[in-house]
Amino acid sequence: MNVLLLGATGMVGHGMLHACIADPGVDSVTVVARRTPALTHPKVRVLIHQDFTDLTPLREELKGIDTCHYAIGTASAGVTEADYTRVTRDYALAAARALLDAGADPTFVYVSGRSADSSERTSVMWARVKGAAENALRALPMRTHILRPGYIRPLHGARASSSGAQAFYTVTGPLFPLLRRMFPDWATSTEAIGRAAIALSRPGNTYPAIVTSRDINRLAGM
Repeated sequence: MNVLLLGATGMVGHGMLHACIADPGVDSVTVVARRTPALTHPKVRVLIHQDFTDLTPLREELKGIDTCHYAIGTASAGVTEADYTRVTRDYALAAARALLDAGADPTFVYVSGRSADSSERTSVMWARVKGAAENALRALPMRTHILRPGYIRPLHGARASSSGAQAFYTVTGPLFPLLRRMFPDWATSTEAIGRAAIALSRPGNTYPAIVTSRDINRLAGM
């Protein structure tokens, strides 16, 4: 399996990259990023690229890709809807279309959020935009799975983008086993998300398009 990974320098993407490196069924990982991720490995190839609204310059590099794991995200606080939409929806669509233009027949695994609203009617901006992104991806001619995690525990060196968020995960980390038992549709980890994305990318899986934290943990065997 040849994986394209976007978002590898973020917390969730770090977990997805770690899972790909550890899985013997993953032959190669092509990381598209603005900077080199913390994790390196012989089967990881990094393509430095700045404009995520246009991946057409990478068309030749994307040939032979089997699946795209998309984990680019940004906090919605203090961000305009236009800027949030560009990162959340437009970057993802650009990646999917670039793969299709390269002649790939990809599976697309998109990390969304537990309260994303596919009706696109909610007054909560981030939930509405994520729902719109999910709908746009599912309308493309490819197999798409939407991961909707809630609480995500960072593992294996994954860190949140802000010190405040990282402090929150440090404090709540010891409670994770309890949280997962009490809220199985809410709590998961970066490791589980990475393993689940790989499982969903394998041919023949029968999982639905929308995948909850409970499903993520089950797919990951955790």
